[in-house]
Amino acid sequence: MSKIYLEGAFFKDEAGRRLMLRGVNLSGSAKYPPGQPSHRATGLYGRKFSYVNRPLSLQEAPQHFARLKSWGFTLLRFLVPWEALEPQQPGEYDLAYLEYLQNLLSMAGEYGLQIVIDPHQDVWSRFSGGDGAPRWTFEKVGLNVEKFAAVEAAVLHHTEGGAYEEMIWPTNYTKFAAATMFTLFFGGNHFAPHVQIEGQSAQDYLQSCYLAAYRTLAQHLQSLPNVIGFETMNEPSSGWIGWPDLANNAHIYRRGKSPSPFESMALASGNPLLIEEWKLSARGPRLKKRVEGNPRGVKIWLNGFRCFWKEAGIWEIHADGQPRLLQPHYFAQYQGQSIHFEKDFLWPFIQRYAQTIREVLPQAMIWAGFPPAASNLPLIGEPPMADFVHAAHWYDAATLIRKKFSRFWSWDKDQGKIVWGRKKVRRMFAEQIGKIIKDTETSMGKVPVLIGEVGVPFDMHGKKAYRTGNFSRIEMALDASLQALEAHHLSYTLWNYTPDNSNEYGEGWNGEDLSIFSPDQQTDPSNLLSGARAWRAWLRPYPMCTAGTPLRLLFHYQKPWFEYEFEHQEGVNGPSLIFAPKAIFPTGIKVEISDGNYEMIEEAQILVYYHSIDRYRHIIRLSKP
Repeated sequence: MSKIYLEGAFFKDEAGRRLMLRGVNLSGSAKYPPGQPSHRATGLYGRKFSYVNRPLSLQEAPQHFARLKSWGFTLLRFLVPWEALEPQQPGEYDLAYLEYLQNLLSMAGEYGLQIVIDPHQDVWSRFSGGDGAPRWTFEKVGLNVEKFAAVEAAVLHHTEGGAYEEMIWPTNYTKFAAATMFTLFFGGNHFAPHVQIEGQSAQDYLQSCYLAAYRTLAQHLQSLPNVIGFETMNEPSSGWIGWPDLANNAHIYRRGKSPSPFESMALASGNPLLIEEWKLSARGPRLKKRVEGNPRGVKIWLNGFRCFWKEAGIWEIHADGQPRLLQPHYFAQYQGQSIHFEKDFLWPFIQRYAQTIREVLPQAMIWAGFPPAASNLPLIGEPPMADFVHAAHWYDAATLIRKKFSRFWSWDKDQGKIVWGRKKVRRMFAEQIGKIIKDTETSMGKVPVLIGEVGVPFDMHGKKAYRTGNFSRIEMALDASLQALEAHHLSYTLWNYTPDNSNEYGEGWNGEDLSIFSPDQQTDPSNLLSGARAWRAWLRPYPMCTAGTPLRLLFHYQKPWFEYEFEHQEGVNGPSLIFAPKAIFPTGIKVEISDGNYEMIEEAQILVYYHSIDRYRHIIRLSKP
């Protein structure tokens, strides 16, 4: 297992060869404790649980790790929600879970799998419709999690059941529960200094607990050489920080009941209101109707607590008994200037997190992603810290949200319009990836970009593939995304591999089903490819390491046919390694090279290419005999 070094914008090995990392997220079902999927109405509010055996038991692990290794993966982005570490009380860690993780990740190393820890969250917590933070984070600021659905503070799969709309969970980012917690976590010192927890500001208290939890995890894993990095936080949110007008519910993704931030505050304090309900149409969000929110006047606050946004003077109850907004632009400015959340609030946290982890693991890579809808990255102007990786996420938004794929049109989220034509759609994908790379260099200098999440829903088109066994539509969708990444020679970790995925419930979390593996497709457990879904698209040949600079990478999965061109670098004379999966070329591989010579390591599915030194550009082609 080669050590990974960072040099400028590239991953390299000890020989100076450029690495192209291929990995997968493990796993979608790690977002919740065993036996508590989001579609189950009971169990959410129980206080006795553990994440031990999430994402898989130690007994099951060898078969799954062997499968991932055989598929050419060398890297796992491993999900560890905050709640899993510190489920019951601040400072009270689940020692059994920590021991389990130590044993599991040590075993992964035996299969050549390197680990980056992902402190995963979506919309803050399971209790606000996602995953991540423990229940006690809400209770410390006075919020009763069992009242969230009643006051429109969150839309929950647990309570909605069969009425739950697919892919509606991201709307929770702007609802009261998640938005309040993110605002306190990143901006409490500025926007809510009066909110105190045990003598500290809410921001300082919550961040300190978060950092201490992941420091504790680092201490338990510090003896494992295959744990190479820690990410800061999955898809962090600005909450309401930077919101221009609290009376306006305008945001990029309006679906279902959509109260404005001001309406959310009033609803949470027991005030029934008429609020807007939106639907998603082919041309974007459309107002459906107005409905009554919180008709029973339920209050979200625990005994002894009151709305701290009201105490901050943002809103009041007028003499006529109705809520009235007093400061619509309360979150729109910071120190007299317009808000730059990523620079002013998120980046200081990233620096503090990196320092905390490196006190335990001095050589750890620090991965960081930014809000998916962020228009600007932090304007650092130079490499922000040693061994830093921008771990961005990218999905084909139209396919992900609609769970339908068209080769001929897609939604350009940057331009806010539909793009028509197969070639134009492919070009748009590549341009969006190119923009991530360009913006990274502009903002932070030459640091590596890795796509930490990319994938497609496997239950698209009404789960047609499960009924017919024909995954060709899904293969086309996934191939379109991966070609865009390969056009820029990027490393990535697929979203995701879930050992206990099912055709009926997917990953068991908010109706999502993006796992490249499912036992429901597994017919022969002894066959490592059995259970793989749409594998012809993602089980791709790729240059594991290159003695130089990649120039062109092409893979046609339907033929199949692979071509790679690179320019070798003087002083880097070791061989280049190409992963060449047997499943793609079951009858053997026809190898064509421009120069030099090669050998195949059959068991490892690796082609070892020795370039000549009398020319600088080299081409490797793989095809059927």
